[in-house]
Order: sequence, then C-alpha cells, then structure tokens
Amino acid sequence: MSYLNNQIGYRDAMLETRSIIKKENYVVLEPDGLVKNSIPGFENCDVTILGSPEMGASFADYLVTAHAGGKNAKVGAEGIETFLYVIEGAVSVKNADKEADLTQGGYIYSPAGNLVSFENKGDADAKIYLYKRRYNAIEGYSAYTVVGNANELPWISYEGMENCYVQNFLPTDDFGFDMNMHILKFHLGASHGYIETHVQEHGMYFLTGKAMYRLDNDWVPLQKGDYVFMDAYCPQACYAVGDEGRDEALTYIYSKDCNRDVEL
Repeated sequence: MSYLNNQIGYRDAMLETRSIIKKENYVVLEPDGLVKNSIPGFENCDVTILGSPEMGASFADYLVTAHAGGKNAKVGAEGIETFLYVIEGAVSVKNADKEADLTQGGYIYSPAGNLVSFENKGDADAKIYLYKRRYNAIEGYSAYTVVGNANELPWISYEGMENCYVQNFLPTDDFGFDMNMHILKFHLGASHGYIETHVQEHGMYFLTGKAMYRLDNDWVPLQKGDYVFMDAYCPQACYAVGDEGRDEALTYIYSKDCNRDVEL
C-alpha cells in the first residue's frame, strides 16, 4: 500500500485535509491522503477504492491508473454490472458482446455477469474511472452492452438553463437499465436550479473546474480530482466558481440509480 499522490515522508506544513467523512450521509475524498489498494486481478495498475458499501453506498467506485501493459482480464462477477470510463489515455476493452479501443472520454457499460477486460497497450499511462453495482433485475426487461465516447454525445440543456448541460451515457427510457452515468457541465456562475433531495445515490468524480457544493447542510469547496458520495435524501446543489481570468467549466461524471420502485 502506498499513497495515490506518491507523497511520502514528513511535510513542512501542519497535517490537514479537505476530506469529510459522514457515513450514510455524504463523503468527500480529496486526492491527498488516498492510498493505492492491492486488488487481485489488476496487473501493473495503481488502484484506489473510492466509493464502497463501507461508507453506505450500494456500489463501488475505483480510480485506476493502468501503466504500460496494465490490465485486468475479469472485471465484474455474476450479478454485477460494470461501467468503465477513460479519463486520460487509451485502453482496449472487451466483453462477451463487443470489443473496442477507448480513448479519452470512451466508455463501456457491461450488464450483470458479462465480465469486462481492459488492457493498456500503449506506452503512456491511462486513467480509468470504474463502477460496479449489483444489478436489480425486473421481469420482462434486461440491459445490454453499450460502448461510446462522451466527446460524441450531445450536450443537453439542464432543465432549460443555457449555462448548464448534461450528457447521458445510457438510455434514459429503457427499464432494462437500473442505473445511468452522466456528466454535468456548469459554466462559471451556473448552479442547480434548486437544492435537490431525492432517493437516488450519487458517486461523483470531478473532471475539471471548481465548485462550492451544498451537501446536507454544509457548503463544501470542491475541485478537479475530488470524489463525492451522496447517500439517499442528502440535500445537494452547487455553484461553479473559478479563479479570476480563467474560464474553466465545472464538469463531473456521476452515477445514479434509477428506473426501479422502492423495495419493501
């Protein structure tokens, strides 16, 4: 085990962190202080477990850096659906239905029990966001493999606002899918239209920009590289903020469970 940022030894400053742990409510993980986890199946990869049931999530999120030749031949398991998104670099992916070479923005969703493999066949590192969740099957519907690239998806105006946009990675009108993955983009000064409070969970990885984010009753500063878990009914909203003279939009990729009734 070692640290994600490769920082070792004593520091000149006092020890401090922006991470916040409120299990079964919300969790903020900044990159500093996160560790690399040793997990069977990942070869020549640095793997950090982000979201997990240990914090209250019904899913698991990972940040994976696949070095040259880095791979995993069996991602997933019986009953487990998986989603892989390429943040940087390129990897080759394959499941029982499809195979593809994914570059930055590329993704694959693989339905439950359909194991995915990935391999970095280049010389440069590839950074991957990986999601796994137990599939909630319902009679008469089933999910299927989806491969695409965010750079080819349309930006849809978010609830009619012209400085806030969303991308949908999976079908939004197919009950075969019990989750979806999205990217939200806020231009500087943009915000949610209201503070959301809903039964869905979110796992969120921040790709660009900075934000002041409302989580429960707290306003929390967030930025590129941060990870957030929000449990069901955690009030949430954000404003995109930035440095003077810079115009970098806030973007983050996030998961959402959907298309299912409450289980009693």
